[in-house]
Amino acid sequence: MHPDKVRRDSLARLTDLPNIGPAMDRDLRRLGIDAPRDLIGEDPYVLFARLCEITGVRQDPCVLDVFISITRYMAGEPARPWWVYTEARKHALQQPGPAPDNTEETTS
Repeated sequence: MHPDKVRRDSLARLTDLPNIGPAMDRDLRRLGIDAPRDLIGEDPYVLFARLCEITGVRQDPCVLDVFISITRYMAGEPARPWWVYTEARKHALQQPGPAPDNTEETTS
């Protein structure tokens, strides 16, 4: 769903989340995520690595940006387009060690 149309008080389906359409809905279900609440406390970098492993394909990094957007949204941040997180993802992946979801915002 487009971030401008998301309503936090109406999150029944995965496609009610920002940036989630039918294809990402299927990918999330492959990961065992069946409802928006299942994302609470999830690490987007771990979700991305698991999806790559499950599919046997290195996913487009933009998928990681989407995972960052939805996990942060479920943690209470505003709905934002997935590309807002691209720079934060690139920065986090350049750092040594694991890439936790604690990167600074690139925009407000």
